[in-house]
Amino acid sequence: MRPAFEVADIFRRHGGCYRRENAGHLSRGERRVMGAIEACRTPRLGGHVDACDECGTTRISYNSCRNRHCPKCQGIARRGWVAARICDLLPVQYFHVVFTLPPGIAEIAFHNKAVVYALLMRIAAQTLQTVAADPKRLGAEIGIIAVLHTWGQAMTHHPHVHCVIPGGGLSPDKSKWIASRPGFFLPVRVLSRVFRRLFLTALADAFAQRKLRFSNALARLADPTAFTSHLAHARRSEWVVYAKPPFGGPDQVLAYLGRYTHRVAIANSRIVGADDEHVDFRWKDYRRQGHDREKIMRLDPLEFIRRFLLHVLPDGFHRMRHFGFLANSHRRQRIALCRDLLGQRSTSAEQPHCLNPNQGYPFTCPECDRPMRRMKANIRPAQARSSSFRCDTS
Repeated sequence: MRPAFEVADIFRRHGGCYRRENAGHLSRGERRVMGAIEACRTPRLGGHVDACDECGTTRISYNSCRNRHCPKCQGIARRGWVAARICDLLPVQYFHVVFTLPPGIAEIAFHNKAVVYALLMRIAAQTLQTVAADPKRLGAEIGIIAVLHTWGQAMTHHPHVHCVIPGGGLSPDKSKWIASRPGFFLPVRVLSRVFRRLFLTALADAFAQRKLRFSNALARLADPTAFTSHLAHARRSEWVVYAKPPFGGPDQVLAYLGRYTHRVAIANSRIVGADDEHVDFRWKDYRRQGHDREKIMRLDPLEFIRRFLLHVLPDGFHRMRHFGFLANSHRRQRIALCRDLLGQRSTSAEQPHCLNPNQGYPFTCPECDRPMRRMKANIRPAQARSSSFRCDTS
């Protein structure tokens, strides 16, 4: 069922005004995201006709923009991605660790998204791998699925990485599986210190190689002395690494991955009101406990659009990455080895719950709830009002 209010409705109603007021500040990527969301599932992109063979009902389905920032386009992409990952699951406990940048470093990240976001994902994985490889901790090569999120519940800039990790890993000689302790993976205090040290070292290297750019309020950091002082202050603060309770089983892992891998800054279901003056949406205040967490935030529509666009990723940036024995270059072989060492059947054909990631998820008939089929006739796209739209499936 279509939500009562959508991000697309807000963009269509207020996007023109936002473009005019920010004409000199909108990037090409932000303009493209706005155009894609506004055009998504409208005559501008064309479509096709779905038909029900049971009762004869037909309906027009307009095409999706497939932009990775669009709230409406993540469902099918998410199901396909999760289906492809089902057969990667191992019969072990899975853990969830979150790495967050402190505010002073998050500011630098906002002005240098491609460089610092990539560092955040790489250093988070390197931290886990370094601590896990220590014989005093686990002494194993682990596998990691890392997902970058850049938002908090209020859509403010809050870059952090969610890491999902099997509870154990391969021994250095790849001859056995080393299991982690039940209910415990790695000490978060140690992870926090190592993460801080490795990240600040990598950030200093990026500065020395002139990969970082500073402007406006951060222009002073272009001076090496000021930048060094800024890092020294960050080195004295505590960095947050949070280990959530371990997953109960493979089904919980899949449910989690389905929610997080293709999430955008705000889901349409969280928007509870929108008019010419305000946008209201649900959010959780994690500083409070219990039912007091659930709140309604009211924003000016242009401020809502501004916050949404804070989270547009650089072109070609991969927000999901795999490390360790789950790295794409050798994932098939290493997972097969892990299954052999764990005594599990290794072929995907023997996994009864493995799905074909390309199988369709057909619409159901609104009249009789039977599957509908796509007819061959296509509806040609209407003339677009803007040339800023481009399909983005990255």
